[in-house]
Amino acid sequence: MSDLPPVSCPDALESGRMADKLARGRMIVALDALLSKRNVTLAAKQLGLQTPALSRLLAQLREELGDPLFVRSGRGLVPTPFAEALRPKVQALAMEIDALFAPKLAGVPKEEPFDPRWNVPRDTPVPPLEVRPADLLEGQPSPRELSAKLEELGRGGSAHERLARHIGVLGIAGGGHGRPLTSEEAEEAMAIVLAGEADPVQIGALLGMMRVRGATAPELAGFVRAMQGHVAGRLGGTVRADVDWPCFTSPNYHNPPWFFHAARLVAQAGHRVLLHGNTGSGATAGRYDLVASALGIPVHATASGIRSALAESGIVYVPLAGLAPQIHRLLGLHSLTQLRTVAFEAVHLLRPADSRTSLLGVAKPSYRELHRDTARILGWKHMAVLGSVRDVAQYSPFRPASIHRLAGGEAEDLVLPALMGEPPATPRPRGTSLEYWQGVWTGATRDARAERIIIATAAFALFSLPDAAGTGLTEALARAEALWKARPAR
Repeated sequence: MSDLPPVSCPDALESGRMADKLARGRMIVALDALLSKRNVTLAAKQLGLQTPALSRLLAQLREELGDPLFVRSGRGLVPTPFAEALRPKVQALAMEIDALFAPKLAGVPKEEPFDPRWNVPRDTPVPPLEVRPADLLEGQPSPRELSAKLEELGRGGSAHERLARHIGVLGIAGGGHGRPLTSEEAEEAMAIVLAGEADPVQIGALLGMMRVRGATAPELAGFVRAMQGHVAGRLGGTVRADVDWPCFTSPNYHNPPWFFHAARLVAQAGHRVLLHGNTGSGATAGRYDLVASALGIPVHATASGIRSALAESGIVYVPLAGLAPQIHRLLGLHSLTQLRTVAFEAVHLLRPADSRTSLLGVAKPSYRELHRDTARILGWKHMAVLGSVRDVAQYSPFRPASIHRLAGGEAEDLVLPALMGEPPATPRPRGTSLEYWQGVWTGATRDARAERIIIATAAFALFSLPDAAGTGLTEALARAEALWKARPAR
């Protein structure tokens, strides 16, 4: 018998290494989904896997990386510090995988990214977020000492002392057990922030703690009231409109904004439409300013300009950066934390004009009723929340949809089936996305899919108006179709 060690087969070793690479690639994609969803069932659905299959992948990940990665809590799976440290690298790897196959998806209209002509900075510079000079407490008071101190602070204290009390209520007040803020407390807290009287550490603590616990409808209503008071002070007078149409989207929103076309149809029907929104900061901040102007929609941020545009054109776009720079900068803190705070939810309900109804698009199912409950606290009689993949009211009639609305102050839930089959994708001609988007309105370009989205979105808006009581969505669709056919060439 030979004493020589066995010789490994090079082909077998190479095959094993490739198998390991394949398995690790799957685990990276799985970990990215788990970090995003923090729920095995939801992550499995996103990946097109059965829940037990993803559970097995998670077990392999834990064994390979030597860390639990997630622990269970009442809010789902909470990443361990090690998993949080991996998050940036895992996201980058997952994005690289997507980017590798991006050319394969370029022909799909709904995933077509904006070309550079969509993304423009704002012409007018926006001042930085106003805060008071940082004034950290010396020493480390115990929770008991801090709770007692907070109880001593009255409403007559300084702004940052009053804000400190509200933050304490969220965390340690009442013997170590926090509670949600009342609507009045939340309104005062946000008013202090918008007045530039908050310490930057306080802003982070307030928004961070509410992010972890989740905002209640009274808290959200308080934030909205403070924002409305801030905007009213800048406008210096009441503005009236029929339709309030918030359009606050991420700079990474990749779908063409067909809802601008739909809004113009609603204005064509004789209803005054006020669009207001934000597309982030920096190089993308002026995107909707450009989009509105390209369609002939006036862009204004002053009361006189808004009133004039509504009277003459029946429609106006109001950029948040011009209307309320302090709120714009507050949302811009996202770039420092990558967290969506309650400020993002409140701004959708801003309603800068005295409007008859508001049209919202809400991506997260749990937030749809939250927004409607908040609207009821605010005293709204009419509004409609469209279940949407993005936070803007743009209706795709090719798939089922939900509408959570207020009609005369009464809550009503509608579940709509897909209204029609999706037309085949239209081959895109040479030219930029902006030119294509404009061409659909002028008729220079025919895109059946885009036209159906525009008409359905306009129908949703018409259906949601207070004077549409008794009018069904079918009638609204017919009305929107007629408006589309009668639209002006420019």
